[in-house]
Amino acid sequence: MKCFYYFKDKTKSRQQRSAPELKEQSKSQYSGADDRIIKSSCSANSPRGIPEMYEEKAHNLRVFTFSDLRHATHDFSRLLKIGEGGFGSVYKGSIKPADGKGDPVAVAIKKLDSHGLQGHKQWVAEVQFLGVVEHPNLVKLVGYCSLDSERGIQRLLVYEYMENRSLEDHLFNKAYPALSWKTRLEIILGAAQGLAYLHEGLEVQVIFRDFKSSNVLLDENFRPKLSDFGLAREGPVAGNTHVSTAVVGTYGYAAPDYIETGHLTVKSDVWSFGVVLYEILTGRRSLERNRPRTEQKLLEWVKQFPPDSKKFGSIMDPWLENQYSFSAARKIAKLADSCLLKNAKDRPRMSQVVEMLKQIMQISDNGNLSDRSLESSDDDQADPEPRQSQLGPAESWKRRMSHLAKLGEQVESASRRRFMIMQRAKVN
Repeated sequence: MKCFYYFKDKTKSRQQRSAPELKEQSKSQYSGADDRIIKSSCSANSPRGIPEMYEEKAHNLRVFTFSDLRHATHDFSRLLKIGEGGFGSVYKGSIKPADGKGDPVAVAIKKLDSHGLQGHKQWVAEVQFLGVVEHPNLVKLVGYCSLDSERGIQRLLVYEYMENRSLEDHLFNKAYPALSWKTRLEIILGAAQGLAYLHEGLEVQVIFRDFKSSNVLLDENFRPKLSDFGLAREGPVAGNTHVSTAVVGTYGYAAPDYIETGHLTVKSDVWSFGVVLYEILTGRRSLERNRPRTEQKLLEWVKQFPPDSKKFGSIMDPWLENQYSFSAARKIAKLADSCLLKNAKDRPRMSQVVEMLKQIMQISDNGNLSDRSLESSDDDQADPEPRQSQLGPAESWKRRMSHLAKLGEQVESASRRRFMIMQRAKVN
């Protein structure tokens, strides 16, 4: 682990750590295991790295004892578990404000698996990066707990609580109400602004490296915030074009050039953003094994319906029920295609993506949600069954009666055709 920073414990190992301090094990910048910097002629100029910036802002984070967080989660009750992954489990909890005044505040507490090396590395990265970054579209780290004792090692992170869970939940889980077209655009714009800040808004360039719908959390107002910085890395320093690193991430979202070469750049994030743009349009995951083989991989499936084709509407999420701007949807698909270009250098910067999304939102606001009807009706999809929380009993009854009426018309039309054929046969 020659390029790995860790927290140096200046107290006895059995004591609660009051604040983490960073120690460098090599002269290379912090970027994780087996990361190397490849020199070239173009890159951002960064006088300081994340570790140096973190040391200045570490005092802003609260340091919790393990008993504090155990009490906050009712001894890590299963009833309060709201998420689980390779890193460990996430619980909903409540803590007192820093000044001890006022009502308890809801938080999300991530408890890392004490037996996983990768979990510890991701914990270090999250404390460092989230201790430095500050943006409305990035989740806020409230504090942490780091404890070494005879019973084992405990590593926990405390975040602001995001009431509406993730974009993934609202796009793919039918138990949730369908996201409206306007809300989808607002969410993806906010996510783009968060990535643009990481890429271009700090002294050092930050590559998120794991952008996907499950890492876009939504607060009570559906404002999006990027979460899970465990795989984040500093971008290349001046005179370098990329960071060369072990390939990690999520299948279906990682850029093919990064997978093939291990060369990591901000354009790797841009590719992942393009995938999520298509998820926003289609309501489909990047990979769905339960679909027909030709439809399992989202990016391969949408290629059959180019943005300028008459059949483009076939890819749109049926839960939108045609309540979207068709011209804006076309432009989003074209933007997604530009993010998914094979040559990473040809992909737009996230700041450019933000500006294009703002223009698309203006087009969508000025147009009619029903402009879908201007296209060929031959491409219309069957109406999906309504989600449980989306329609009331009266609306559901009207929908069923309308459907039965259409079926009756079709049967009556078919009966008339058969009657006319029989009459012609008698005449002949």
